[in-house]
Amino acid sequence: TLLASYARRLQRPDGLFNHAVDGPAAWGRGNGFAALGIVEALTVMPARHPSRAALLEIYRRHMAAIKAQQSPDGMWRQVIDDPAAYREETATAMLLTAMARGLRLGWIDRSYAPVVDCAWHGLAAHVAADGTIIDVCTGTGSGPTHRYYFDRAAITGADDRGGAMALLAAMEMYEFEKK
Repeated sequence: TLLASYARRLQRPDGLFNHAVDGPAAWGRGNGFAALGIVEALTVMPARHPSRAALLEIYRRHMAAIKAQQSPDGMWRQVIDDPAAYREETATAMLLTAMARGLRLGWIDRSYAPVVDCAWHGLAAHVAADGTIIDVCTGTGSGPTHRYYFDRAAITGADDRGGAMALLAAMEMYEFEKK
């Protein structure tokens, strides 16, 4: 499948995704997009589809890597595997969505439940009472160095990307909590 081809080029041996072939960093939102694409495909893919097992393995490797990189406050970082990078709202929202969906649908085990809960609390702390968003990475094309990703500015205030991803996470948490 196209997603498996994408993963062969961008998923690192540790399970994280580089932003692009020429973007040598585990950019937070890039990992979020990878996770969302995979869960959306798995959600509609028939159980007997010949590519399903491979896609589930890509997803599980990614979630295990993501789980290991979660900050103590529940957030994931602008550069996922760099503890000095800022905690980023869209990465957290998308990864939370992907992980909660996998839990809800039985693709990953219950050891991920505390990770999802912690991420939900971290995400909530990045959405202000008036709906503005705290720490959303500015638009990011692929860059040539780790430093390029590390230095991307954080937006605080109104942001369509951040708001949309927070709403997506909230909807998935609603479904997760119903189960």
